[in-house]
Amino acid sequence: MSATQGTQILTLTGLRFAANLGILAHEKTAPQPIQVDAELNLGAQDLLPRDDDILHVLDYRKVRKIIIDECTAEHVNLLESLIGKLALRLMQLPGVVGVRVKIAKLEIFDDCEVAIRLETGQW
Repeated sequence: MSATQGTQILTLTGLRFAANLGILAHEKTAPQPIQVDAELNLGAQDLLPRDDDILHVLDYRKVRKIIIDECTAEHVNLLESLIGKLALRLMQLPGVVGVRVKIAKLEIFDDCEVAIRLETGQW
């Protein structure tokens, strides 16, 4: 990597919405709140983009929509299944060489948050 390049990482933190997730009876009948944190490694990038045009970068609005769409597309029994599905989808985005994602179930227990974190690709 040259002095005019750096590793660029797109981060979305604290994205909260309801998803149909879980194996318990009440989880199968109503969505529950989850929180998603995602980091997308875009690898070596020029410190200054070639221009100031959104079409030449990964639009974080698109990443946010993909996260919500993937997590709400259908009921999923296991957090492990959902996070794997999401990581695969994010890895398909142009220019993404690595993904770190964490999904937390916010209300499964009164005294703690339950989450799974998955990392794939280059870091």
